[in-house]
Amino acid sequence: MVVLITLAVAVILMVVAATKFNFHPFLSLLLAAIVIGFVGGLSEAEVISTLMGGFGKTLGSIGIIIALGAIIGAYLEKSGGAMSLANKVLKIIGEQKAALAMNITGFIVSIPVFCDSGFIILSTLNKAISKKTGIPMVVLGVSLAAGLYTTHVFVPPTPGPLAAAAALDANLGLVIILGIFIALPVSLAGYFWARYIGKRVKSIESAEESADAQVSKSPSTSMAFSPIIVPIILIALKSVANYPTHPFGEGITTHIINFVGSPVVALFIGVFLSFIMKKSVKTHETHFDWVAGGLKDAGIIILITGAGGAFGAILQATGVGKVIGESFSGMEIGLLLPFLIAAVLKSAQGSSTVSIITTAAIVAPLLGPFGLSSPLGRALSVLSVGAGAMTVSHLNDSFFWVVAQFTGMDTATALKSQTVSTLLQGLTGIAVILITGWILL
Repeated sequence: MVVLITLAVAVILMVVAATKFNFHPFLSLLLAAIVIGFVGGLSEAEVISTLMGGFGKTLGSIGIIIALGAIIGAYLEKSGGAMSLANKVLKIIGEQKAALAMNITGFIVSIPVFCDSGFIILSTLNKAISKKTGIPMVVLGVSLAAGLYTTHVFVPPTPGPLAAAAALDANLGLVIILGIFIALPVSLAGYFWARYIGKRVKSIESAEESADAQVSKSPSTSMAFSPIIVPIILIALKSVANYPTHPFGEGITTHIINFVGSPVVALFIGVFLSFIMKKSVKTHETHFDWVAGGLKDAGIIILITGAGGAFGAILQATGVGKVIGESFSGMEIGLLLPFLIAAVLKSAQGSSTVSIITTAAIVAPLLGPFGLSSPLGRALSVLSVGAGAMTVSHLNDSFFWVVAQFTGMDTATALKSQTVSTLLQGLTGIAVILITGWILL
């Protein structure tokens, strides 16, 4: 019980440190892990070895994947590939359904690109559409944000769900397949809210312009889409190939699919496909510069993810997960627990990625007692964490301010539109997850 109380105090202190004193979560997670380790009865040698082991094990499984995903995102951003995708979707759906087009675009773009960057990249297109069609900026902005935010928390190789899949030992291909399925209604929930609230609030034209979106010639849609869709298809095929029925047989074909469908190789292929996009841009920057930019963006996320892994290893070593499992096992809340923990952490400290990583570390030892240790249960647990980690985005979230600033909303309007949108999306997500679990588990 002392360890359990210490965990609760540590989580509260992490939230306070982040919100009040701007203490970096990398240090917060490590400090909390050390304190809980000593309180839990580990020796100084055990604390250090468990801390380092958890950090290394986590990064050993997903560090390269996060880095490769960030490189793909950098190429989409700098080449104008994200803008090319948006224009294609807009052309297919039509200008009068531009809000839906932007929602779909955000859904696709945010799989490899951080949602903040994706919104900034596409904000110029939003403004042009608003002027041409008369659709309010609030509608376009919130709809785009809804699409971006959804895949940001549900679909790997975005770092958050990728880290949760590693922490909960979930099948990555299964997480991707289920994540896309659950993300669709969640994204549309934000779109319909955007249409509703856009008629009731106003925004002013933002003076901000996105320099990243000013590309002389965007790459083709197929060129921009390939680094995203090819890795996802390869990873999904690997999961299908390993089904007990062995649909591709057990010979050389399956071995090849297993190799190219491993996340590292699949994302590596995506990186080389993204290299082609650079030919569309006249710039003095080299491939080295673009890759370095992507790796720089990935560095902080990789370190926080590793610290989350260290935190989780300490929790497992002290047995605190077993205590929580015994306390909650009779309550039969199952998939609802990861959602609630992640939602509290998200709302309190602002970062979806930190919320996902911390929650995954806390709930990892609980999957067995809660009957979620099957491959499907682990995958749905990852998605439950993701649903909680988008509930809700408000004043302490950088994405909230990006949406407000580039859409021209004041704070009150942004709270009515963007914050409520994330609340509805999170609730929609957990509802679909619970129904899916009730049917399949």
